[in-house]
Amino acid sequence: MTIIGIAGGTGSGKTTVVKKIVQALPPHYVAVVPLDSYYNDTSHMTDEERKHINFDHPDAFDWKLLVKQIQQLRNGEAIEQPTYSYILSNRLPETVHVEPKPVIIIEGIMTLINKKLRDVMDLKIFVDTDSDERLIRNIQRDVVERGRTVDMVINRYLDILKPMHEQFIEPTKKYADLIIPQGGENLKGIGILCKYIEGLVPKEAAL
Repeated sequence: MTIIGIAGGTGSGKTTVVKKIVQALPPHYVAVVPLDSYYNDTSHMTDEERKHINFDHPDAFDWKLLVKQIQQLRNGEAIEQPTYSYILSNRLPETVHVEPKPVIIIEGIMTLINKKLRDVMDLKIFVDTDSDERLIRNIQRDVVERGRTVDMVINRYLDILKPMHEQFIEPTKKYADLIIPQGGENLKGIGILCKYIEGLVPKEAAL
């Protein structure tokens, strides 16, 4: 089994890179484990308290559960991956059944910040995209998908996303084995990465 961690700022193109990897490999090769599914359970908090959660801080994630479940996958055990609602700011009762696959991809803004998680990875990738481009993508996404105004997105970016990125996400670039500039638009870089990953997977895994 090959475990790959893919990190990078919000709007950097991580999801696009993951999709390209999945498309380049046979369907049964890959299981994707999104970091966003592992936000802390906030059932004990009030609705007002949940509104003040900083989702761009390492403390927002349940690292213990994530590390445990990745280790279970590595041991050949299936997991019940939690699901999270941005609307409720809490976990949902539903889970996602994930079977162990030849390639496990852990994807999220802070995938490389936790040492225990890094230690189980065979390949660590940082998707690096210009901050202006990331801001534009955040505006496009949040206005369309999350009902926010342009001003709301810009204010959140300046007050939370930018400082959290500089403090917690950008420094994890030093842990990466490979940095992909320009995110999902870097087709050559992604192509080379896919070929490398294919070489990591034993041929018998494709049978």
